[in-house]
Order: sequence, then structure tokens, then C-alpha cells
Amino acid sequence: MNTIHEPTVSINRYALGGNDIAAIHCYVAGKKIESANKLEVRSPYDGRLVGTVQLANKVHAEEAIQAALKGGKKLTRYDRYSILEKARHLLVERKEEFAKTISSESGLAIREAIYETGRAHDVLLFAGIESLKDDGQIFSCDISPSGKARKIFTLREPLSLAVCITPFNHPLNQVLHKIAPAIAVGTPVILKPSEKTPLTAIKIVELLYEAGLPHYMLSVLLGPTNEIAEPLVKDSRVDIVSFTGSVAVGKHIASAAGYKKVILELGGNDPVIVMEDADLDLAVYLAAEGSFRNSGQRCTAVKRILVHEKIKDAFTEKFLAKAKEYSCGNPADPEIKVGTVIDEGAAIYLENVVKRAVEQGAKVILGGNRKGALMEPTVIVDVPRNADMVVHESFGPLAPIMTFKDIEDAIALSNSTAYGLSSGIVTNNMEYALRFVKELKVGTVNINEVPGYRIESSPFGGIKDSGLGIKEGVIEAMKCFTFVKTFSMPW
Repeated sequence: MNTIHEPTVSINRYALGGNDIAAIHCYVAGKKIESANKLEVRSPYDGRLVGTVQLANKVHAEEAIQAALKGGKKLTRYDRYSILEKARHLLVERKEEFAKTISSESGLAIREAIYETGRAHDVLLFAGIESLKDDGQIFSCDISPSGKARKIFTLREPLSLAVCITPFNHPLNQVLHKIAPAIAVGTPVILKPSEKTPLTAIKIVELLYEAGLPHYMLSVLLGPTNEIAEPLVKDSRVDIVSFTGSVAVGKHIASAAGYKKVILELGGNDPVIVMEDADLDLAVYLAAEGSFRNSGQRCTAVKRILVHEKIKDAFTEKFLAKAKEYSCGNPADPEIKVGTVIDEGAAIYLENVVKRAVEQGAKVILGGNRKGALMEPTVIVDVPRNADMVVHESFGPLAPIMTFKDIEDAIALSNSTAYGLSSGIVTNNMEYALRFVKELKVGTVNINEVPGYRIESSPFGGIKDSGLGIKEGVIEAMKCFTFVKTFSMPW
């Protein structure tokens, strides 16, 4: 039976730099903010204080804008590459330190935190590589009867200022997915990380300063919404707002931002769809990894397991056995696979989601229990199609199993929610695969993989309530942080 493990190791295993509490600052263009207002960051697992952050206010927000617009030394492509490369090497040297910080403030299992540092490494690697490339185009103008002997050329120029707002669930990788592409093209950034996981974000900002990033290129601010986030989003001097987080906040930003670029990466309700011809062992593995990794706190986590009715019993039996392998407990224990969700309030919400599903006719066959912010990996069957837990996004280690009768039904069921981020299909039938690619209303379709599979440079993003259809990923984000200038010359 899957159980929540009690603490078996000293909490000092979490310590940041030994037994010390991390006392850190926000930064305005490299200058530490000294403030009487402090944010306490506590472990979701045991509630101990893991760090404090000195907060910013509206004066600091204005100073950050002015510093970015004033600018400084203009970075060459090689400068930008060198900074990103040095940051990558520094991160590799300090990956354990960063992993401990991630685990301490977010409650994620240490193995997941270590994995995240690897992904962050790739973001810096690819951003550095792409910073050396030139994607300009050439158009000959003598290609029509009305043409001339001229050529049109394109180049990309950085935007003047970006505001990037990041969530708690990938406190290192989500931050780098925004600021590394901006650095790669030379766009200054004001970063506003989640107040639930600010320690990791500020540590990576400090690392980038150490790698040689000019201070005007990056500020990091935390503080009251009406003094930091709202003014920055609305300020006409900001060229782009890039936000990852909830649908409600994303839509508010879209309405408040005004005349500027807005990049929204919002929620997901991603299915893994298991066809009758699927390799069951593969299907079970993908469903479990997609549901339980990162405590289920990923926009691309498997939120719905859709199984052909012909193989429901065989799949469920195998999946139940696999799910029991995902131990839940102290995030500092390297043997634990599932740590906490972000806080006890989130765990209580998930607990109630499960209870409502049972009231609507579903049956819990594994887990369902909560202790503080720990929520057991939970398997639920007989889930009605109108149950709250599958209509809305459930951000945690829940695995609801639903059935469908044929591919038309699977497509309709997959498309039935307000979200359209990603999907995973388990099949060996090419006709099935092509139909899903063509007919699912999502940003990504992965065949025989989890919905969240990608590399850090590939395009990523959703439609419907998952986003505006604008892609992120290193290469696409670099495009977003620039504008195209065209010029022509006689030829």
C-alpha cells in the first residue's frame, strides 16, 4: 500500500549552506535592496524557516525600469554567449546547492530537484548556442513584373524591456526559460518570481551577475502586488510581459497589460490516451511518470488517464502495481519519489477534489490521504466525465482513470475541457497517431511519450485556456524578446 513516510532524517539535510538560514535580497540592477519588510520562506514539509527575502516596493520598481532603459555596455553575440556559458558551468559546479534550495522551499523530492538542475543546464546551453546564430533573411525584389533590382534584408533587434513573472512549480527552470533567451538576444529583464519559491530565483540571478551579466540587464523584485506586479505589467515602457501561472491571473494580465506583447503559458488538463493496441507496460510507465513526477505539479502533468474500454481492467491492474512504487515522504530523502505539494492549502484542496469525485461516483483504489502538505499518489477509477477533478485542472499527484469506446470518443473526451496544452498517445497504429495529431485541440501531441516531453529548445505552448498559441522554448522565446527590422538596398 502506498503510504506517507514519516521523517527519518535530520532536517539539517535541507540546510542551505550548512545550518544557516538563507537571508537574501531582491536586486535592482545588481544593487541589493535593503528593506524593513521581509518575506519568510518556510518548508512545506515541516514548516521550518529556510530563508528570508528583503522585499521591494514601488520605488524600487521604478528604479529597475529606469536602470534597464538607461542601459550600459551593448553586448556582442559573443559576450552573450560567454555569459550564458559561464553561468552554465557555475550551475554545474553548484547543482547540489541549487537542488537543496529547490527542495527546501518547494517541498519537491530531492531527486526531482536534481533533475531540474539538469534541465536548467540545457536551457543555458541552448540559449548560448542560439545567441551566436543569425536568423536574418534575404528577399530578392526582381521576382515579379513590378519588381526592382533590390534586395530586402531582415534582422532582429532586442526589445527595450521585458517583465517576466514565474510560478512556484519549477523555480529554477521556469526562471531560466524566460531570462536566458532574453539575455541571448540582449533584452533587459525585470524578474518577478513566485513568493512561494523566491530563494532559487534570486540565487540564479546572483549566479548570472557572477557570470558577467551587466547589472542593468537583470533585476529581481518581490513585494506587494499593487506595488510590483501590477505597475510593471501596466507600464507603457515595458515592451513585453511573459507570464507562466494560473488561468485567472493570466487573463487578468492580458486585460491589464495594454498595448504590448503578452506571452501567456497557463494551465493544462493533459491526457494520456491509451489505445487498445498499446504496449501496456509502456502505457503504465508513462501514465505513472506523468501523474506523479514533480508531485504532479506541472502544467503538462498527466491529469487524465483515458483508456480504451477493452483494456481497462488489464491496464488498471498493472497501473495500480506501478503506482505503489511512488513513495511519498521527506523530500530530502533520496529514496523518496514524491515530496509535498507547494503548501498545506494546496494539499487540502486536492484532498477535497478527491472527496468530491467520490461523491460523484468515483472510487479511490490507492492513496487519497493527506498529512500536512504531503498528498499521497492517488489512483481513482470510475471517474464521471463531469467530475470536477477532470473538468478542471488538479495540480497534484492524482491519477483519474476514465474509459472510452473508440478513437472518435477518445478525441471528443480529450477535447472536452477548456484547456489545450499537451497530450500523450500510446499506440502502435500509425492511422491512430495521425488522427490524434490532426484532431486534438492542443499545442503538442506526443506519440508513445508523456504529454510533457520536449527538449528545452523546442517550441512549447498551448491554446484555449492554456495560452494564446504563442510558443515558448528557447528559440521561440528569443523571437518573442525581439522585433524584426527590415531594410532594402539596390542590387
